[in-house]
Amino acid sequence: MSVIELKSRREIAKMRDAGRLVAEAHAIAANLCRPGIRTIEIDREIEQLFARHQATPLFKNYPGPTPFPAVTCISVNEQVVHGIPGDYVLKEGDIVSVDTGCRLNGWCGDSAWTYAVGNISAEKQHLMMLGRQVLEIAIQGFGEETHWSKVSARMEKAVKAAGCSLVDQFVGHGIGREMHEAPQVPNHVNRDPNESDFALRPGLVLAIEPMVNAGVSGVKTLPDGWTVITNDGKPSVHFEHTVALTPNGPEILTTLD
Repeated sequence: MSVIELKSRREIAKMRDAGRLVAEAHAIAANLCRPGIRTIEIDREIEQLFARHQATPLFKNYPGPTPFPAVTCISVNEQVVHGIPGDYVLKEGDIVSVDTGCRLNGWCGDSAWTYAVGNISAEKQHLMMLGRQVLEIAIQGFGEETHWSKVSARMEKAVKAAGCSLVDQFVGHGIGREMHEAPQVPNHVNRDPNESDFALRPGLVLAIEPMVNAGVSGVKTLPDGWTVITNDGKPSVHFEHTVALTPNGPEILTTLD
């Protein structure tokens, strides 16, 4: 089992710098998620932002079936995660999940958010509201519960009550000097007794990232080896913050505030 590394206040402050830059990237994405914009244009603007600050993109060339080709994952409508930016032109009614991260001065930040393109359907409005609520529930629980399993139970309860489903094939993760560190951070109740839970202690820094589907929880990967879509073609949302647990409670690191 991998060792969970707790971060000092000084280290969390350094991660806050990386998180703030990731939040700047999301400000760019929020402005560009409008009809007529190609998803690759969003990616290029964020890549330029990271370059100006001499930050290393975490996603570009990430190993997989092929090295990931972009600094962002951009997933539209029924795409859940790991969408590859390209020539797709955003249109009125789309929802767009943008996931990105960087390393700045040796420390990482990672965040995802789903944006509406113009007016969207009532189904998508409901799903986006639910996704944000579930992330808020998780962050609040991070500061109130003793173990992560109690937090994931809160998340699952809220999603089920809303008639939607959590994606259980992908999880959040610890984060620090590397994007993916121990522990794995599930968004659902883990029913495998062999899977370990973990205690919530000050110094723990997590990338908390629920993915919520309007329909069934099942997903599949497209032939590009990266893009994940819902099995039933219904929309999905993805919301993520990097969050540190301090003696005063949870501190969101990937905001501009």
